[in-house]
Amino acid sequence: MTCGYPWEQIAGVDEVGRGALFGPVVAAAVILPETAMTALTVAGVTDSKKLSAARRQQLAGQIRDLALDCQIGSASVGEIDRLNILQASLLAMKRAIRKLQVTPHLCLIDGNQLIPDLGLPQQTLVKGDQQSLVIGAASIIAKVWRDRLLEQLALKYPHYDLAANRGYGSSRHHLALQEWGISPLHRRSFRPCQVQQPQGDE
Repeated sequence: MTCGYPWEQIAGVDEVGRGALFGPVVAAAVILPETAMTALTVAGVTDSKKLSAARRQQLAGQIRDLALDCQIGSASVGEIDRLNILQASLLAMKRAIRKLQVTPHLCLIDGNQLIPDLGLPQQTLVKGDQQSLVIGAASIIAKVWRDRLLEQLALKYPHYDLAANRGYGSSRHHLALQEWGISPLHRRSFRPCQVQQPQGDE
């Protein structure tokens, strides 16, 4: 799907971590050359959620090697709590796009929400990570980047099983919230994080 534009003029944009309880929401913007289309299609680039972690990492490397440009943007936990998760997700997408060294003529946005004040032509595509190769590539890049960040943060916050749940609300994560309370990187505006803080020893 090129929407009438050459591939080199289209940026695919997607975010990950929207439903997590912990950590930032992360977006990627990717511009691919037409010469990469066949190789990435054959390689199986699609919605990152449909791929194993090992396969995502392999494909992320291939995408980065072939991309004309590939950038990450994020919105912090504080921004999520202040703006709401939808607006923070759109902000992360805008930041990723604005980091691009190649200016796209069109941004293909996964979902049904346009990015406010982007200043570039954009088009939304529901389930775009399954329908558009360039959005699928962005979903993989964003997912791999955020997963690596959560693996690092798991060392700092060991109670929440972050290496396994990537900040999402697994049963072990919910139990840890009850036992340990929230960390500075939990999203206080999300209901599961609004727990009574355990009383420490005075």
